[in-house]
Amino acid sequence: MSVLTWIILAALLGGALSVLAAAAFAFSARRAWVPHLISYAIGALLGAAFLEVLPNALEAHGDAGTVTAVVLAGILGFFVLEKLVLWRHCHDDHCEGHDPHGQAADQGRSGLLILVGDTFHNFVDGVLVAAAFMQDVRLGIVTALAIIAHEIPQEVGDFLILLHSGYSRLRALLFNLLSSLATLAGGLLAYFALSAVQGAVPVLLALAAASMIYVAVADLIPGLHKRAELRATAQQVLLIVAGIASIRLVHLAVDRFAG
Repeated sequence: MSVLTWIILAALLGGALSVLAAAAFAFSARRAWVPHLISYAIGALLGAAFLEVLPNALEAHGDAGTVTAVVLAGILGFFVLEKLVLWRHCHDDHCEGHDPHGQAADQGRSGLLILVGDTFHNFVDGVLVAAAFMQDVRLGIVTALAIIAHEIPQEVGDFLILLHSGYSRLRALLFNLLSSLATLAGGLLAYFALSAVQGAVPVLLALAAASMIYVAVADLIPGLHKRAELRATAQQVLLIVAGIASIRLVHLAVDRFAG
């Protein structure tokens, strides 16, 4: 097969496999578990942002000040985006953020931000896969497998957030599959214009990290404070740690396999 064929297959199959594997896990969870598993999703998001995405952005760019400035701008940008979504839903009803109408307006905000950030991340994954295949087919296969393994725990968290935000299972699956097509777009663009696309990789990674951090800290963590009893708090902390640990364990496993 040609290098381009490998890139297309890896992008399509890799994105679909990670989404379907994550969906199988997330959808098998009972609906009553979803609010509890949001704690796991928080850990997976923060683990992916601080242990995977940001280190890769810093390595690709080399200037920590620039990368962190993009993250800061991204967080502000996602705040503005969330406000615009609220305004669009509330404008006709003149609703406020905490009245009964406002509760309906909140529906789907976290899901929208997750999908935006995940699309950035998937695009960068496509660039990385293409760059690896253009260097060596075996390296490309290993890179594609590594990306699939890294994506699954994060995608589980994404599905849980979408369900928690009011998306049906079918809509959550379709939106995640559509978002995964950004991997193919990144792979094709990188194949035909690798040098130009590679310059944007650190910025896209920083924006992806910003979306994960913002959703975890601004949208999801405040909801955990509604249950302040000691047992609930301990459960939340353990699940957040489990989310972070799953990202780290997959990273270590992939490094060992690749090595």
